[in-house]
Amino acid sequence: MKVVAFNGSPRKEGNTYHAIRLVADELEKEGIEVEIIHVGNKSIKGCLACNYCVRTGQNKCITKDDPVNEWIEKMIEADGIILGSPVHFSAIGGAMKSFLDRAFYVVGGGLLRHKVGAAVVAVRRSGGIPTFNQLNNYLNYAEMLIPTSNYWNVIHGTAPGEAMKDEEGKQIMRVLGKNMAWLMKLVENGKGKVLEKEKEDKVFTNFIR
Repeated sequence: MKVVAFNGSPRKEGNTYHAIRLVADELEKEGIEVEIIHVGNKSIKGCLACNYCVRTGQNKCITKDDPVNEWIEKMIEADGIILGSPVHFSAIGGAMKSFLDRAFYVVGGGLLRHKVGAAVVAVRRSGGIPTFNQLNNYLNYAEMLIPTSNYWNVIHGTAPGEAMKDEEGKQIMRVLGKNMAWLMKLVENGKGKVLEKEKEDKVFTNFIR
């Protein structure tokens, strides 16, 4: 099994990376491969709301001059996904937000359904929970299975690596990694044994007529 993790921090090995790495260490102990992709230092365009990805059915975004389509392929191939972001004004980092908006518009229609997905956040002081909730919105929309930890998945630190002094934060990430590995194995071992319900077509209700 394989997990692809997306680091939304501009810093390649800042505290968001360390949060992801703590989860990844537990996954790798269970024989699960983890690839970490650095998103936060890339120039990622926002979604154009053109519906190209839906109209063509090619699972690709119309914007092709950045790595988003390559990352979408990795998401589809993976068994699990980790979304990691720093906190910028109590919200997801800009490049990460642009990537997630485009990617989940493509994959949210069922391509990640019943895969395992987790979100982690690194923050200096405040805004961690709003950012954590925002990341979880993508996982929920895609009908992914979300493992839990023993607290919200937020770790604290300012300078790169400082989060490794947050003992409670480190435990949160370790427990998350253990629970994620366990859930992934449940899903894998249940294939062909537990009947998976058919996906329902999405119902859209517009309130302004």
